[in-house]
Amino acid sequence: MKKVSFKSGIIGCSCLLVINVLLSFGFALSATAAVTPQVAAGDYHTIELKSDGTVVAWGDNGYGQLGDGSTTRRLAPTPVPGLNGVTAIAVGWHHTVALMSDGTVVAWGNNGYGQLGDNSTTSSLTPTPVPGLSGVTAIAAGGRHTVALKSDGTAVAWGYNGYGQLGDGGSTSRRTPAPVPELSGVAAIAGGGDHTVALKNDGTVIAWGNNDYGQLGDGSAFRRRVPTRVPGLSGVTAIAAGGYHTVALKSDGTLVAWGDNGEGQIGDGNTTTFSRLTPTPVAGKLRGVTAIAAGGAHTVALKSDGSVVAWGRNGVGQLGDGSTTNRRDPISVPGLSGVTAIAAGGYHTAALKNDGTTVAWGDYSYGLRNDGSSIRCLAPAPVVVAEKPVNASSSLSARLQ
Repeated sequence: MKKVSFKSGIIGCSCLLVINVLLSFGFALSATAAVTPQVAAGDYHTIELKSDGTVVAWGDNGYGQLGDGSTTRRLAPTPVPGLNGVTAIAVGWHHTVALMSDGTVVAWGNNGYGQLGDNSTTSSLTPTPVPGLSGVTAIAAGGRHTVALKSDGTAVAWGYNGYGQLGDGGSTSRRTPAPVPELSGVAAIAGGGDHTVALKNDGTVIAWGNNDYGQLGDGSAFRRRVPTRVPGLSGVTAIAAGGYHTVALKSDGTLVAWGDNGEGQIGDGNTTTFSRLTPTPVAGKLRGVTAIAAGGAHTVALKSDGSVVAWGRNGVGQLGDGSTTNRRDPISVPGLSGVTAIAAGGYHTAALKNDGTTVAWGDYSYGLRNDGSSIRCLAPAPVVVAEKPVNASSSLSARLQ
């Protein structure tokens, strides 16, 4: 199995930073409603949803995951041409998904396992509709698979299925959306590296797919190819899925987590147990949490006072505490306040602030420096905003094998 790896590089300092973050799941709004700005990211590319329903993208573009019709890396936010009316975004390792205001879905980028849902394995450099899919209210992207929640509380999934993450009982990858059998009453969805998690209307949680590190929370390390309930867990209001771990926010503002704990991403303070097979309370008497995000091997929580705490892998500064020391207990991100939303990527963390700005920290090799060198920012830094549009390829219908 591929484990999350981290690159070495220059230890950064005071710097402007372009974000690279992972949003676990989205939601749909009506066509006339204001869109809540969002950010989402894969391994090394970033997507931002603007309040007007348009999308910009930057970072790695080797599979066309920026949607600008090229495979050229972009060092600053670049508009996705012709895309508007978007209400939510989700990003996998190298593909991007957008939910439209009419309940349809478009996708672009890597399609090696059919994760774009267009009945092919040809990667797309521009947004491509997912045929026959409508009535969608939320989307989630795992590493190489995609999940959509429908208005009737059911879900469909497509893409890579080697670990059973599509939930259909098999291991055959799907090039088009396929129903997740016997799944109903779903309120939210999240996609991890190779597992999928669903929150039900009654506050319980179910999960399926890869379970090598206990990320399904059922007390075993056996892969599950159909949705399986997380025993003894109730009162959940939000979920997040990371590379190999899962996090749940409870109605009392506390957190539980399970799965891989090799870098401390469960946050229970344990230094000897490297996997948690069942939901485990996050240490430090953490209360007042309003939102959660799970990255490749770190976890982030937003508190009701607008402050942020983080724990887990910190090799490239993704915890924002000014160091590269892993943390097995939640620590505050110093000097950060007024935060309204958070997101965590494989190597980065980002936060939206109530003044309309975005800050981010961690590794941003593909985001800012023109020489492409690896660099780290160990504390929150303002996101670079392009002063001039970046020219994209004029071949918007190009395809990448």
